[in-house]
Amino acid sequence: MAQAKNLYIVVIGCGRLGSFLANRLSSEGHSVVVIDVNSNAFDALTVDQFSGFRVEGDATELSILKQAKTDKADVVIGATHDENVNIMVAQITKNRFNVPKVLVRILDPNKESLCDAIGVECVCPTRITAEKMITALNGNQTV
Repeated sequence: MAQAKNLYIVVIGCGRLGSFLANRLSSEGHSVVVIDVNSNAFDALTVDQFSGFRVEGDATELSILKQAKTDKADVVIGATHDENVNIMVAQITKNRFNVPKVLVRILDPNKESLCDAIGVECVCPTRITAEKMITALNGNQTV
């Protein structure tokens, strides 16, 4: 993210994707809060990169989102392994907390239209991977 502004970012989920994003965004100077239901997941946050806050709890609960000060967030990223949780939390943070930018990871390309309908940006690794493979198959690019 090449932003001059220090953003307040809430990352939902501290698995491979969530911890990678939290570490990276925090090391770039952004204020980051990570929410996860499993306290052991926070072990993936590195001391030399992550200087943010951890909130243990279910991000589908309003009290947990309030604890993370989601109402102050510039960005919320849904990065759990459950795309339905990501979409539900995205909808809550967009509509209830008026977060200006909400991003979610989804695996099912058929859910991209749902994200569009609720005004949430999505990244679908399934679609991205398939498109790269098809491009490589057609000889236009190496993977």
